[in-house]
Amino acid sequence: MKKILSLALVLVLAMGMLAGCSGKSDNGQKEIKVGIAAPDVTHGWVAGVAYYAEKYCKDNNLTYKITTSSDAAEMTANLEDLVAWGATVIVSWPQWTGMETALQEVIDAGIPVVNFDVDVACEGIYKVTGDNYDMGYRCAEYILTKVGEAATILVMDVPSSGSVCELRKQGFYDYLNEVGYDQSNIVEMQCDAFTRDDGLAVCADALEKYAQVDAIFSMDDETSIGCIQAITEAGRTDIKAITGGGGMQEYFRMIADDQFADLGLASALYSPSMVEDAIKTAITILEGGTAEPVVVIPTTIVNKENANDFIDSNNTVY
Repeated sequence: MKKILSLALVLVLAMGMLAGCSGKSDNGQKEIKVGIAAPDVTHGWVAGVAYYAEKYCKDNNLTYKITTSSDAAEMTANLEDLVAWGATVIVSWPQWTGMETALQEVIDAGIPVVNFDVDVACEGIYKVTGDNYDMGYRCAEYILTKVGEAATILVMDVPSSGSVCELRKQGFYDYLNEVGYDQSNIVEMQCDAFTRDDGLAVCADALEKYAQVDAIFSMDDETSIGCIQAITEAGRTDIKAITGGGGMQEYFRMIADDQFADLGLASALYSPSMVEDAIKTAITILEGGTAEPVVVIPTTIVNKENANDFIDSNNTVY
């Protein structure tokens, strides 16, 4: 995994040096130079965002520049660099507090800003995001199609993710409450982060502690892969559903693989390809079009029946 992330980081940094060709909109009226301010690659999903951002810009012959930052101060400096470079639209993805002033200055300069995935309190900012609440809701719905009443369901919480897991858990439990599901055997365990190593360790502990586990709500594709390893190593055959979340190609291939059919693998799609919608929204605003202040991408459940539709053989990043 470290090797993959290292390669992904090199890719992202290299992309920051690249530019497309014409940079003109279809009607020739506005120059389009797409500036993308992203965080450093600390998770495969982040590398996936960079992959899809570059792919969209290249496919549409757009001039673009990608910067990566390790904190708010560095992203503030990178935003200044993007403005100096001549960005006519900016897609930002701040992972820290304290970005309001820097982003507001960009907006006040007449450059459309679309935030990807997170909220920042700025006047005139736009946002494109997935639906964390609906991910949890749909995962609960899927799990209940696979297990019976009073099943033992392992919920793998990641408190460090803040609102991400809070919303996914809220959606999960709201669905169970709506259908009057017996929650007496639901067990919550905590992971430090959305990684396969955490998924492996936490799931292995749960399998040692509980003789029967019917389903796992892991919330993330990488933790789901760790769970699969733990289940395989323990030789367990009782798990009938595992729901991840994200958009990881490796996990999609496992979902489609007959080898894992009995595990009932699924993922609530929170695809890094949403960054394409953020770029489209920014260009629409630049060209004088109308865009919703907040665009929420609906959740899709990826399972064995449709997994092949989401496999991108060209995506070796995430």
